[in-house]
Amino acid sequence: MKKTSMYNMVGLLAGLLFTAMFWSVVAHAQLTIDVTTSAGRQIPVAIVEFRGEAQAPQNFTPIIINNLARTGLFRIVTTGAISVLPTEPSEVNFVDWTSRSAEALLIGGITAQPDGRYEIRYRLFDVPKQTQIASGSIVVSATQFRGTAHRVSDEIYEKLTGERGVFSTKVAYVLKRGPRFELQVADADGFNPQTVLSSLEPIGGPKWSPDGNKLAYVTFESRKSNVVVQDLLTGQRRVVANFKGDNYAPSWSPDGSQLAVALSRDAVSQIYVMPASGGEPRRLTQSSSIDSGASFTPDGKSIIFFSDRSGGPQLYSVPVAGGDAGVGAGLGAGLGAGLGAGLGAGLGAGLGAGLGVKRLTFEGNYNTSPRLSPDGKLVAFVTRDAASRLRIATLELASGIISVLTDGPRDDSPSFSPNGRSILFESKVAGKGSLGSVSVDGRIKQRLTSQNGDVREPAWGPYPQTAPATR
Repeated sequence: MKKTSMYNMVGLLAGLLFTAMFWSVVAHAQLTIDVTTSAGRQIPVAIVEFRGEAQAPQNFTPIIINNLARTGLFRIVTTGAISVLPTEPSEVNFVDWTSRSAEALLIGGITAQPDGRYEIRYRLFDVPKQTQIASGSIVVSATQFRGTAHRVSDEIYEKLTGERGVFSTKVAYVLKRGPRFELQVADADGFNPQTVLSSLEPIGGPKWSPDGNKLAYVTFESRKSNVVVQDLLTGQRRVVANFKGDNYAPSWSPDGSQLAVALSRDAVSQIYVMPASGGEPRRLTQSSSIDSGASFTPDGKSIIFFSDRSGGPQLYSVPVAGGDAGVGAGLGAGLGAGLGAGLGAGLGAGLGAGLGVKRLTFEGNYNTSPRLSPDGKLVAFVTRDAASRLRIATLELASGIISVLTDGPRDDSPSFSPNGRSILFESKVAGKGSLGSVSVDGRIKQRLTSQNGDVREPAWGPYPQTAPATR
């Protein structure tokens, strides 16, 4: 098959990236994966053990093999019957790999450097075209092997599918282990889990800053809900929302300068926008109903949230620059001149409630927890069906089409992958919390569990900001 056909596979199998690529079945990952749905035709890829890998401090090609295999898009071609396994371009016999139906071939080498680091060289070939389509030379320390393997996996994925991979990203989630709650961050394959916070009080709602260096989340350490921002590089924590009533559901603006939060400081929960470093919040919604679950659009101009202002909870959008609270204040100021400040403000709030707010969902009587896709075209949310099952669905904003992707019965907290092709979510089966994933076309579904406790409230981190130097 030609390389252009490999690109077309993405269109036919849209959204298959995740397939639990971020959790391995080995003990280090602490989470196990059960693939419940598989993809259609897979791209056959041959990966030859790199020259010098046996003497390297860590395995390299097995990480790449595991990454690609778990996506559901690739079939790993066995190399056992090949008499001479190449490690240099001059050693590649394309006839050997064509006979095994391989469409891509990865070779390379690992060489120790005088300073104790290692040079990793790799080359990727399009077998049918007999051409090299990617190559690189990276000098890394022994501790950077796994991260480098993820980055090479990302390049392979992008070259063969035309879309950016997410092997180098991280995920955050809450682990409930006995009486303790732990906020954890792990590599995209589930390795290197790090506990960011451990507490006897509940932790919830982790959200990544756009640069991936901070997490905003909710704690009950002071016996009430507060929003905390933690710097993952320094460990520094700052309470940014500790107002009267409840403080919860943080969400970052695209530029990282603001947080949208839900506060009940003025009685019922409403949406506010505030500086990410803390400060006085600005009220964005004005209703007598519960407004929560804010999510910024990628351009930062609007917020998607849910509200029960129409009865059952539904999804709405509101402009960040105005909103019904802003409209109400403006009307109040204008009416106050002629009717008196008190009467004018009251009428303004009443007339302003709902102005600037647009309802997005009309199907069903329970739609909550919206999250925008990175391109702003889809909203992932939780919907309740006629059988009272909570399921993950998507709303296509341009058409209004709703697609229900999961089966429930208790699915919650959706979070998009950075490339928008998959959705990570919390799932509860038989009272035990686990994580699930589903591609945006619903074809690939996963169940991810931990033997160490219940896992919940996942958040998929952004693309990393830096990469190892290449030469």
